[in-house]
Amino acid sequence: MNDFTQVLTIAGSDSDGSAGAQADLKTFMSRGVYGMSVLTAAVAGNSYGIHDSVNMPLSFIQSQIKDIKDDFKVSAFKTGMLSDSKIIHTIAEAIKDKPFGTFVLDPVIITKHGAMLLETEAYQTLIDELFPLADLITPNFYEAKKLSGLELKNKEEIIKAAHKLRNLGPKNIMIKGEHSDDSIDSVEDYVLLEDGQSFWISEPFVKTEHINGTGDTLSSCIVAEIAKGQSMEDAIKTAKTFTYNAIKNEIDVGHKYGPINHFIKDDIQ
Repeated sequence: MNDFTQVLTIAGSDSDGSAGAQADLKTFMSRGVYGMSVLTAAVAGNSYGIHDSVNMPLSFIQSQIKDIKDDFKVSAFKTGMLSDSKIIHTIAEAIKDKPFGTFVLDPVIITKHGAMLLETEAYQTLIDELFPLADLITPNFYEAKKLSGLELKNKEEIIKAAHKLRNLGPKNIMIKGEHSDDSIDSVEDYVLLEDGQSFWISEPFVKTEHINGTGDTLSSCIVAEIAKGQSMEDAIKTAKTFTYNAIKNEIDVGHKYGPINHFIKDDIQ
């Protein structure tokens, strides 16, 4: 019998399959690990936008986590969209004893266009209760600006921001590069590791409207690779390349803002 590496996403359900838990589970399968999910919310949407949403009852979130704890051997996990302060607190209480191994936190706070996704109370709860538990956080450019209080106008400010973010508790920091300007040639991310080492990682910018779920895919790929035994550094580099290839090799799904391609293999360039 095959002994599959097991991983988990704690996130919302996106009905069109492009982001959230669906993107995470597709990434897990593509990377050869067995993925499970704890749903925190459900969104009704399509390629034109999000039109409705509902949060899961706290007791149901707790039940999902308990059932995963009671049966499976999860090696690494991630969190995605956590809608409000009560949900964030519920998750923090459930994972504080580290039942699921390495924790990658995708801080879904602000969109890639700068729109706020969390209310003030939930934003602070995320920082206070989940950041100190995280082995890695993966904020986008705008989230890193808000979290650090810096404008990130140059590499020196991005490096400074990463150190400020680590002071909030996470062991490792990955600040994703800005990619809202079609004139840029590449998307360059900065990584600060727990041991003090750091590096920049870059891939060419792809001009496309098929970018839904890129952050989910990146963080869930990191989870998969760590669970399989890669170091934090190597897992991040693998995930950066995988996500780039998923964006570059477009699929025609939806009429407007489409998903990226989770069917890609390692040999696709």
